[in-house]
Amino acid sequence: MSGVDEAVAGELRLLDPAVRASRTEAARLLHPDFVEVGASGRRWSRDGMLAALPEMAGGDPDGPRYEVSGMRGVLLAPDLVHLTFETVVEGRRARRSSIWRRDPGAGGAWRLYYHQGTPVPGESGT
Repeated sequence: MSGVDEAVAGELRLLDPAVRASRTEAARLLHPDFVEVGASGRRWSRDGMLAALPEMAGGDPDGPRYEVSGMRGVLLAPDLVHLTFETVVEGRRARRSSIWRRDPGAGGAWRLYYHQGTPVPGESGT
């Protein structure tokens, strides 16, 4: 499986309610130096994200789920992948950008290093 494929699979796993509800599973996918700038504008650390993830949108198996569209990936370097995509959850749409990095400290697993979400205002989609 290519680095892009691994990153896409990891990103989709992070949107799975079962993974979001499990600190252990989510921790496997987040790089130790993980940082996120959320669609709210809030800056998240790895520990903060792991603590909050089960309560965030998409974390309840019986609740709303993320709808993903337009996911594309580019291999920036042998151990670095950039993903872009859009999500909709609970009627809120966001454009997203993720950097996935192969982590030698985790047996070469691909882990999310940086993520940013930007809200899409209105219904125009522009």
